[in-house]
Amino acid sequence: MSEEIFSQRKSIRKYKPDPVSESDIRTIIEAGRVAPSAKNRQPWKFIVFTGERKEALLSEMEKGIEKTKHSLFMPKKYRNGMASADNTLRIMREAPVVIIVLNLLSSNPYPPILAGKRVSEIHNTLSIGAAIENMLLQATQLGLGTLWIGNTVYAHKQISKFLGTKHQIASAIALGYPDETPEGRPKKTLEEITQFES
Repeated sequence: MSEEIFSQRKSIRKYKPDPVSESDIRTIIEAGRVAPSAKNRQPWKFIVFTGERKEALLSEMEKGIEKTKHSLFMPKKYRNGMASADNTLRIMREAPVVIIVLNLLSSNPYPPILAGKRVSEIHNTLSIGAAIENMLLQATQLGLGTLWIGNTVYAHKQISKFLGTKHQIASAIALGYPDETPEGRPKKTLEEITQFES
C-alpha cells in the first residue's frame, strides 16, 4: 500500500449506483480481518448489506432515528444534531453497499459497566477502529469511496432487533464508487499534535 493512500482517503457522501463486486468487498474485509487487536481478541464481525436487505436495514434505522428524535430522554442540546443522522441515512441509501460492524465482545453500550470491564471495552473499541481504518484504506486503494458512520447509535435498538443480535453495533461503513471528489479537510500540523520528551 503506497504512502499517498493515507492522504488520498476521503469521506465520500455521494455515490454512483454502480454495484461493487463481491471480490472487492472480500478484499476490503480481509484488510480489516488482519488488523491488530488487543490480546488478539479480534472482536469484530462484518455484515454486508446490498439491495433489498440494505433497504430493509435502513428502513429500521430510519424508524430508530425518528423514535430518538421524539424521545423524552434525548437532551434538547443533542436533538439539534439529529439532522446529521438524517443526512447519514441519505448517504447510506445512495451507497450500493453498507457494512455493519459489530463488537462481538460487547453488548448494548448504554448501561453502566464495571471499571474492570471498561478497560476491555476501550481495547475492543480501539481494535475495531484499527480494522475499520484498514478497510477504508483498502477500499481507497481499489478506487472505491467510503464513509465511516457513527450515527447508528441513534437507532441501536432497532438495528440490533433487525439483526437479531445483542452485540454492540460499533459502526457502519458506506461503500461504493464515489460520485464526488471532495477537498481534504484541514488537519492539524505535526507540530501541533506531537511532543517529544527526552
